[in-house]
Amino acid sequence: MTDISSTLGQVHAEPTYIAPLLQEIAAQAAEADRTRSLAPGLIARIKQNDIMRLSASPEIGGLNGSIVKIADELRAIAPRCGSTAWCLWNHLVTFHHFAGLLGPAHLGFLREAVSRRQWFCFPAGASSEVVGLESDGTVTLKGKAAFGSGGRYADWAGVVFATPGQETFRFTVADLHQPQVRIDETWNGMSLRASATDDIHYEELQVPATRVAPWPLRHREHLRDPNYPVVGARYREDWVGLTVMFLGAMAAGVAEASLGETASAIRDRIAIFGTKMADRPTIHVNLGRARALVNAAIDTAYAAMRETDARIEAGVPPTEADYFRQTGAGMQAVTMCEEAMKLILRVLGGNGLREGTVFERRYRDFQAMPLHILGHVDRITEQTGRIALGLPSQNPL
Repeated sequence: MTDISSTLGQVHAEPTYIAPLLQEIAAQAAEADRTRSLAPGLIARIKQNDIMRLSASPEIGGLNGSIVKIADELRAIAPRCGSTAWCLWNHLVTFHHFAGLLGPAHLGFLREAVSRRQWFCFPAGASSEVVGLESDGTVTLKGKAAFGSGGRYADWAGVVFATPGQETFRFTVADLHQPQVRIDETWNGMSLRASATDDIHYEELQVPATRVAPWPLRHREHLRDPNYPVVGARYREDWVGLTVMFLGAMAAGVAEASLGETASAIRDRIAIFGTKMADRPTIHVNLGRARALVNAAIDTAYAAMRETDARIEAGVPPTEADYFRQTGAGMQAVTMCEEAMKLILRVLGGNGLREGTVFERRYRDFQAMPLHILGHVDRITEQTGRIALGLPSQNPL
């Protein structure tokens, strides 16, 4: 597809850290989709890559990658293999969340994990139920945690657990290599087949009580307090806002690659009765609309991310309005890309699908993006509407 604009002043850029692995990521994507598992060799090489340290601050040996930089890496991975992008996205944002929760009191643990480029996941979706019983300096975890994206590839899982007799939840991290941890391969969805979004069972796993922290709802409000201790300035930003913005960037990566490849493939295609598809006005209309939507999605997500980076650089804590700016921008970017993907599908038509192109897998994988609860359009727009009316927000996360 012909470029119609320069890159001067452009916020987004090409990836650097993951660039050496992009070809391998793409090459194994079809097999990963078929087997529902990412290639073990690829996982090993990703764990040796500095992308694992991008969301860690210098205080714990991290690279302190900008929000924009992390988005660039994920945006490049997503069209090549949606499952790989999904798992890395989960690692980068959940590590941010865990560093904010554990705080300066757990610098030693965080530093060791970062230095070893260890992988984190966060199974805490619907149907999760974990109980922790404390005795003699240890907490014994028992129960199931659901939606553990990347769990089969990860080293650590964040655990939100209840304690009998206490109304508030607590948090810890569990070593997934322990024999008291069992991963049940329950993810049978049509999208992100190799994302390992499985159930993780804790069968009386013991963790040190010193590695336990509170898990308050609306934790973002605690982080904004200048007197609340954090490891680094980046951790005052709420992980949910970052999660949704990154989701918008990944959606844009998938839609943009699909658009470019479709436009290139269709130039010499012949439609019914011998008409060249490239000459049909409806093709022009649908591709043009898709191009505008993808451009707007990139601009929307990256504008909010650049504002976030500016706050982090200046040491300015975010506000509740900033949180909804982040989630609203990411949500809207995904929504625009969702429409673009439907237009691209319309352009491809029956012949395009018959040829079995990579678009089919991308389209299936994409369906998970607007459904993710953190960036779900119903959740975000309802709360944004409350804010517009002067009502308080209700989002616990």
